[in-house]
Amino acid sequence: MNNQTKKFFTYTRKSTDDKDRQVRSISDQLSELKELAIKESLEIIDVFVEKQTAKIPGRPVFNEMVARMEAGEAEGILAWHPDRLARNSVDGGKIIYLVDTEVIKDLKFSTFWFDPTPQGKFMLLIAFSQSKYYVDNLSENIKRGHRNKLKEGIWPRNAPMGYLNNSEKKIIFPDPERSPYIKKAFEAYASGKYTLRQIRDIITKLGLRSMKSEELSVSVMHEILRNPIFCGLMRYGGEIHEGKHEPIITKKLFDQCQEVMSRKSKPKETGFKTYLSRGFFRCGECGCFITTETQKGHNYLRCTKRKNPCTQKYVREEIITSQIKENIKKVSLPLDWLKWMIDENKKDQSLVIQSSEIFSQSTKDKISLLDSKIEKLMTAYLENALSLEEYRDAKSALVCSKQLLKEKLSSFEKKSHNRFELTEKFLKDNITNMELANEKTNEENLHLFQKVGSNFKIHNRTVLFEPRGAWKILAGFGFGADSPTSSALRADAFFRGDALTQNLRSGRDSNPRPLP
Repeated sequence: MNNQTKKFFTYTRKSTDDKDRQVRSISDQLSELKELAIKESLEIIDVFVEKQTAKIPGRPVFNEMVARMEAGEAEGILAWHPDRLARNSVDGGKIIYLVDTEVIKDLKFSTFWFDPTPQGKFMLLIAFSQSKYYVDNLSENIKRGHRNKLKEGIWPRNAPMGYLNNSEKKIIFPDPERSPYIKKAFEAYASGKYTLRQIRDIITKLGLRSMKSEELSVSVMHEILRNPIFCGLMRYGGEIHEGKHEPIITKKLFDQCQEVMSRKSKPKETGFKTYLSRGFFRCGECGCFITTETQKGHNYLRCTKRKNPCTQKYVREEIITSQIKENIKKVSLPLDWLKWMIDENKKDQSLVIQSSEIFSQSTKDKISLLDSKIEKLMTAYLENALSLEEYRDAKSALVCSKQLLKEKLSSFEKKSHNRFELTEKFLKDNITNMELANEKTNEENLHLFQKVGSNFKIHNRTVLFEPRGAWKILAGFGFGADSPTSSALRADAFFRGDALTQNLRSGRDSNPRPLP
């Protein structure tokens, strides 16, 4: 071996960060450095390859190379450019110090001249400083770009699960494949019946996977359920911002999930077999709950008899479900009345337009007032009248209030546009007549039964209940779908002038809600 041959380490680095995309690949660096080593008659002792950013100290491969350099295994380092060695003041100072103490006797670069003289070390120090300045400036530019996007309501990063990036418009939009699963997860968790692990298992079975087709972890599901981006808000840097993207869920549903999560709801296993009507009925004699049990392949309902002696006997579940259907028919409007009600619904449509416009404008004024408050809050923070924490807390409250108002306005405008169409659809599809009652499943009929009545009992193997609201009038006066009374009357004649029927049309709901 030639006595003039010097022992060198080759060091290459390429970070996976976006800011290093323009740097030559590892293979390109190695190719150029190999040619330089041959040209300079350098003996390469070892090659170090690092795939980590140099903007902060602590690179394991770099530290290993420095340790071996201090042990005297090599005299110098061969690299493509000084910024491959350091882009922070600690590592840059370390290299300069090792050159000063002659631990590093020489440095060779493909794109930079270095000589171990005062002038050479000064130029190296400038190169390290320029590298650090580039990283710092690039980082600040990225942060400024993110802040500007957030002000415009644009999510500045890659789309979270449930959304996709629109590269042309630079916005995110709901993923048609994954967003329904995200919505289902929020709806299931808001019920309070499931743990995070159960939610994860349910959504996994439905088909939700990560972008790499991997099963989601419980921690990822926890983060999804805590992320306000799905309801139209963006949490970034500890601050809540409004988003222009389309929400997957409502703010109300998101708040319900947070409330459940704050309670750390953990459902308890009851150990009971699930029955259709368990806990739905009470005994008409003693008031105890009616339970269900299976005997010889059939389900039977019976009184628990926990309070007092009771003479009530078992009854087959099929008999009860049949009675539920018959009772639903008794509180259902006949089909020949629907046409008249639909016509009246269209007449009423024109009467509410004006009141809808008044409410809409009032809500828009409230939103504008909140915008003004948010702007004043920013001014107060810039004038040092508020701390950063106070500003963030106050702004988050205002932004959340604004989001609720926007959802309320959007919901109301949708209802104002199609509420009468929905009413017409309800009259056609959801007022159950004899045919529809027979077509519905037992679960659907039980749910509908609960909607039209209350105080459900079983006495002498017979279903008893108290109809509510308008259904009470229908049941009390025999206006059911299959009753002789309704079949003998025309709707227009019946509703014209009679005081009782006027109450049927405009009477108060049993569960009245104030107008928005």
